[in-house]
Amino acid sequence: MAGIKDIAKEAGVSISTVSYALNGSPKVTEKTRQRIIKIAEELNYVPNAAARTLKTRKTHIIGAFLGDYSGSFYGELLKGINQELSDTGYELIVCNGPESHRLMTERMVDGALILGHRFTQEQILEFADRGHPLTMLDREIEHPNISCVLLDNQIGMNQEMDAILETNPGQIHLVNGPVGNHDAVERRKVVVDRANAAGVTVREWTGEFTKRSGIRAASDLLEVLEEGDAIMCLNDDMALGVYDVLQNSSFRIGEDISLVGFDKLEITNYTQPRIASVSYSKPDWGKKAARALLHLIEEKEKSKETIPSKFMKDASIRKKNNKR
Repeated sequence: MAGIKDIAKEAGVSISTVSYALNGSPKVTEKTRQRIIKIAEELNYVPNAAARTLKTRKTHIIGAFLGDYSGSFYGELLKGINQELSDTGYELIVCNGPESHRLMTERMVDGALILGHRFTQEQILEFADRGHPLTMLDREIEHPNISCVLLDNQIGMNQEMDAILETNPGQIHLVNGPVGNHDAVERRKVVVDRANAAGVTVREWTGEFTKRSGIRAASDLLEVLEEGDAIMCLNDDMALGVYDVLQNSSFRIGEDISLVGFDKLEITNYTQPRIASVSYSKPDWGKKAARALLHLIEEKEKSKETIPSKFMKDASIRKKNNKR
């Protein structure tokens, strides 16, 4: 494989002249640059990425640090990120787990998109203080090196509570998300505040934003579930777990009890009855997050955006309960 020395020898110029030409430096004329580029192409020259990174201190790689990879939610989000990064010269790597933090510590990525509770607030601020450009998707942090593109949980969740309270539920069973998760905290607050104001009892059940945790919660709450109750899951994966358990019970979703989720995953359109949920554009969220990070990297300007949400009412919500 040809190197810079081979190009310099063929062109009859110094190694530094070749380097200037290949890196677009104004220190060489356009005629010389074109001649050197032509020789490089003829010799099948491939730039040394490691050397280029040392020189420019840029890898042109973006890291997406996610709490998980599974499910259609992450697939749609990553699709949007990839669409925004296409033709920008940046590549995307998806990271998970505590050891992946080294990618930032060792500056193997130019910036990071963060969604998930694996990073503490202290760790995020430490990376930002070191000059790492970050875009947060799951919490709001004020820092010159941090942009925030957050989901508007409140609008969709309030609309969902409107629909649930209209059924006059006996009680609400709330299947929570991971402890400390920004979106779970915001969604829970809407449910609890609205239910308290309406005088409706809320029973809370542990969840982790996974289908398995929804199955576990449903198995427990079945012991106290009554006709006319509503089950509110803070994401669709958990709602699907609850759905599976209830399908094998005496309770009929949409008739005896209400079941709702959040995220409006495509699969919820194929359940019987279809699960009502809060919808928003996952690809658009990914696009806007990637755009905000690139702007922070290239222009050194942080930004803040919100992704709108909307409740999609469906057959999993029962009619008004007149027994209370």
